[in-house]
Amino acid sequence: MSAPSSLLIDRAATPIGELIVVADDDGALHAIDWSDHEHRLHRLLRLHHPGGYELRPAVDPGGLTRAMDAYFAGDLAAIDLLPVRTGGTDFQRAVWAALRGVPCGTTITYRELAALAGRPAAVRAAGHANGANPVGVVVPCHRVVGSDGTLTGYGGGIERKRWLLDHEGAPRPGRPPNRFPG
Repeated sequence: MSAPSSLLIDRAATPIGELIVVADDDGALHAIDWSDHEHRLHRLLRLHHPGGYELRPAVDPGGLTRAMDAYFAGDLAAIDLLPVRTGGTDFQRAVWAALRGVPCGTTITYRELAALAGRPAAVRAAGHANGANPVGVVVPCHRVVGSDGTLTGYGGGIERKRWLLDHEGAPRPGRPPNRFPG
């Protein structure tokens, strides 16, 4: 059995709740979640670190917490290039890579996400991969909406999803979505 992964953990206050940031010693992001969903964060960490993991408290690991603070303060591009290191299947990683290409202020549907990930018929699988994303906000799973533009499930709750989309200038439900030109 391999040695447990040694990871760093920090917490940040945001306008929509406390955010947990988990990184490695190289400054790559492994997980982000809301403190009221910490159980999910640990479940995903167990999935992505089958040899186990240890969390050590840290202040602003790799500058990630500062970047998240900047994003929530209005510098939306502050998180665009943050390094991310996750596990996941090849398809999940393809979905997460596709999500990182969806610009701020735009939304896509699950069908469009499946196509961007290279498997246009795998709409449900793309939805599951979207829901299994361990680094929400940075890998912007909140930018995926229903086929009619309405808000659909978000692990942090629909109100947080609405706030994030409003913060990024994306259209609100009931209005035509800004389409990603991908």
